[in-house]
Amino acid sequence: MNFIEYEIGVDMKKLPSLKDLSQEYVAQDFLSIHLSRLNVSSVLAAIAVLVLGTPVNPAQAGERESLEQLRSTTTNLVNLLVQEGVLSKDKAGALLKQAEQDSKIAKEKDVAATPASAAKSVDAAIDQKMVRVQYVPEIVKKQMKQEIKDEVMTTLNYKKGERLGLPDWIGRLNWEGSLRLRAEADKFPDGNPTPFNYNVANGTKLANTTEDRNRLRVRAQLGVKAEINDWITSGIRMTTGILNDPISPNQTQGAATGKYTIGLDRAYVNAKIKPWLNVVGGRFANPWFSTDLMWDPDLAFDGVAASFTPTIIEQLVGFVTIGAFPIEDVEKSSTNQAKSKWMYGSQAGINWKFNSKSHAKVALAFYDFQDVEGRSNGDAVDLTTGNGPYSSTVPAFRTKGNSTFDVNGGFAPGKEQYGLSSKFKDLNLTGQIDLGEFDPVHIILTGDYIRNIGFDKQEIARRTGQEAPSANINAYQVKISVGMPETYHAGQWNVFAAYKRLEADSVLDGFTDSDFYLGGTNAKGWLLGGNYGIDKNTWLTARWFSADEISPRSTSLGGTPLSPLSIDVIMFDLNTKF
Repeated sequence: MNFIEYEIGVDMKKLPSLKDLSQEYVAQDFLSIHLSRLNVSSVLAAIAVLVLGTPVNPAQAGERESLEQLRSTTTNLVNLLVQEGVLSKDKAGALLKQAEQDSKIAKEKDVAATPASAAKSVDAAIDQKMVRVQYVPEIVKKQMKQEIKDEVMTTLNYKKGERLGLPDWIGRLNWEGSLRLRAEADKFPDGNPTPFNYNVANGTKLANTTEDRNRLRVRAQLGVKAEINDWITSGIRMTTGILNDPISPNQTQGAATGKYTIGLDRAYVNAKIKPWLNVVGGRFANPWFSTDLMWDPDLAFDGVAASFTPTIIEQLVGFVTIGAFPIEDVEKSSTNQAKSKWMYGSQAGINWKFNSKSHAKVALAFYDFQDVEGRSNGDAVDLTTGNGPYSSTVPAFRTKGNSTFDVNGGFAPGKEQYGLSSKFKDLNLTGQIDLGEFDPVHIILTGDYIRNIGFDKQEIARRTGQEAPSANINAYQVKISVGMPETYHAGQWNVFAAYKRLEADSVLDGFTDSDFYLGGTNAKGWLLGGNYGIDKNTWLTARWFSADEISPRSTSLGGTPLSPLSIDVIMFDLNTKF
């Protein structure tokens, strides 16, 4: 198709003036839309004929200014093509020089031309360069423009890499990242137990249970995804945070800390074997349909997981996920009888889209934690080091709330080591209803229930040699959210409220949400908050958590019940992502 016709899509004679042409079409998207589809020499020749080779006499004085503007636009276009590497400098100079010569010859031949003959010359030049189209609807022009732009951008990206000599894999990399600034206030009401009494009663090492704390925190993440081929992708991501804390990437700000700690929290290969079968291995994001009742949002999963998503009917899609995940590797030896810790999980559910804007999702999962419970060293304890054959059954990371016992049985005073009293085999039922009848405002209702069927008082007493704790093996959460599901653009908003209860041995305290109750179990309370988008990929978040201990434990010194530990947390976040 001829260049001029392709640019404007209308009969040029019906345009008011060449000035409109230059301003409305040539100046707007000339470079970004058309260069890949046209022979550059043909483009320049067409413009040169119209601008440089068309005679202009006094009868056309009204058009002269417009032609001069178009002449300037053409010269700038040639210069840009030279800069982009499409034309060499020598070829561009020769082309402009030839156009000037043609223009002089045309002017000499038509110096005595009448206004009518000059008009005929313009019309003849236009007729040679275009095919007339009487009318193209605006919606068609917009659609054509977008399709051409998408195709041209793809082509230009390829040519750019080719011109710069870059390898083709550069185009298969997708960068992602986020930065979050947080102001956090941790409030400890009067009447809380002292850190010493709480730690003795709970087998923990909390530094503070009584003094309010205000701090600024930052979380930075940067990652890249690579398209290896049509069905395999891989990715890595770096993040801030303490290296031995798997659930919090936050870095507390302070000049005295020097540099922030950076670690790798994603390193995976993902295979899309079939449209309904996906397998991922390495360290990757949470593969389960779940809430923060069971898993902290920032927790990474190590291991391998496979997901099946069969379509039952058009509105109903099933999903099944299975996986094996190492928690802590333990090298067994003659002095170390502990086993490596693993979690094996499975989940099945359905996603029902009952109209164009609303859907419901429900799933049942079973998480089987292997060898995470503590085992007693008996009297085989090294009094110097406090270690024994089962010291490695003590978890490498935990927060607070789970029932514990001293695996040394009191044989090594001052060198107590606390293992978990219960086994953990969690049944987890999760459901969510997204009502979009008032779109873009949605009402989202979420419910989550967990029961630890691995808790056995008799088994605990036999293994630990101590009295088993009371059964506190249930956890649940209910939440309502009103507003836009996401707040990635200006003016988008949502507000939410939730009630949460995590009994002491319902879930592992080292993997549940690190914000509510500052992490851990044996707590109940409320969450209120909201999000507001202030611009593209930038939004504010405000949250208030209020939690109290469910069942305070007695101290080992006096046996007197302690007051419940209460913690209120207020967070204000500025979030950005790219």
